[in-house]
Amino acid sequence: MAELKMLAIDLGASSGRGIVGGFDGEKLTLRENHRFSNDPVITNGRMYWDILRIFHEIKQSITKTVLEKDNVRSIGIDTWGVDYAFLDRHGRMLANPTHYRDTRTQGMPEYVNGILPLDELYSRGGIQCINFNTIFQLAADKKYEPEVFERAEHFLNIPDLLNYFLTGNIANEYTILSTGAFLDAKARAYDFEVLEKLGIPTRLFGQIVQPGHKVGKLLPQVQGETGKTDADVITVASHDTASAVIAVPTQEEDFIYISSGTWSLMGTELKEPLINTQSQELNLTNEGGAMGTIRFLKNIMGLWLIQESRRQWRREGKEYSFAQMEAWAKESKPFQCFIDPDDDSFATPGNMPEKVREYCRRTGQHVPETVGEVVRCIYESLSLKYRKTAESIETLMGRKAKVIHVVGGGTKDHFLSQMTADACGIPVAAGPEEATAIGNLMMQAIAAGEVADLKQARQIVAASFELKHYAPSTDRAVWDEAYGRFCALN
Repeated sequence: MAELKMLAIDLGASSGRGIVGGFDGEKLTLRENHRFSNDPVITNGRMYWDILRIFHEIKQSITKTVLEKDNVRSIGIDTWGVDYAFLDRHGRMLANPTHYRDTRTQGMPEYVNGILPLDELYSRGGIQCINFNTIFQLAADKKYEPEVFERAEHFLNIPDLLNYFLTGNIANEYTILSTGAFLDAKARAYDFEVLEKLGIPTRLFGQIVQPGHKVGKLLPQVQGETGKTDADVITVASHDTASAVIAVPTQEEDFIYISSGTWSLMGTELKEPLINTQSQELNLTNEGGAMGTIRFLKNIMGLWLIQESRRQWRREGKEYSFAQMEAWAKESKPFQCFIDPDDDSFATPGNMPEKVREYCRRTGQHVPETVGEVVRCIYESLSLKYRKTAESIETLMGRKAKVIHVVGGGTKDHFLSQMTADACGIPVAAGPEEATAIGNLMMQAIAAGEVADLKQARQIVAASFELKHYAPSTDRAVWDEAYGRFCALN
């Protein structure tokens, strides 16, 4: 077959890039053609995404495909979940999307619970309760800025908004919608009763489309900026974790994955939602996946803890590389102190090393002082959190995991991958690093009819990219003792 060329726009919470994929019928190749930072903007007390700058950068990536004569057949966009914008009746965006780390949703779960019990919300949607879920953001809009709903005509999550900017066509893609806690998980449709109880106009929500839907061609004015291209804009599995899970290189039906980046998304893949009292108590979520699957997972604060620590040291005039930080962590004494990575104090930007120290002070532990001690505390805490989550998933599934697949940018953290194997007592297979972009491209290949299904897509990923394997430590007693102390904290 002639090589299929595609463009994946992969937008993370801190950076974005364009990846040109080439598929020859057997293997997938990648070439990054554009990279840019994705920096939130705080103004008048509100944290926003700079969505117009993001759109400008997307057009730069498309322009490069035209200049380099890539002849891409399709373009797909994936992003983080939960955030959104409104369009008015003229099709214009009402305001820049608010960032999920903005403080407006503090206390919103409790507020919503007074209108609609959170137990009922979980029983219908199966979504982990986190204060920035879309449903809580919408409730904050209704409570603090109800006038916005008088002008709003359409609700669009971030990837759907960007697809609209490119094509002028509106589509609400399933996997990204599923992160919001206002879908009926079993029916895989809007739960309008939930929205109505919170006073959210249901007219805002358009037809749900699945990954692989053709949104349209680029608008003439967009092609006037990028150069002429006949590429179709496709809805991929547009929640970045949904794309990353497509790229898990396994042929097993029962597997555990960690999509490791700013967040650690740890879970497994199901055919149907798993919603019961136990899954709610363990705060596990049921999000939509590609090709009719359900991503049964837990959102864990991930490398944000390391990234924000590095930003703080940089603010203090100390420029440390990730490699230096990892080396100092390796030299530090193990198991001195732990944090709960999901403690609310770590959710917002700020002096992360001091937040770690403060957590250790108030829990009566050793207080980490050096860079190495802080980083080691974070790494060990993450790996032990992974063990706790893996055990929860195994309990609900009624079977033990044979391997943990770590995909995404976090695979570069070799020390953390080894710790994950050691803490969980399960072999770790790490890779591919570019899982989200790969899953985005594989969905485009499926939409083009060049790849049959998820099973074949994962075979292609396994054949195209090298994995790194980590065997667990044989010294289980040391890790078991550390795990006992970690669990006693949370």
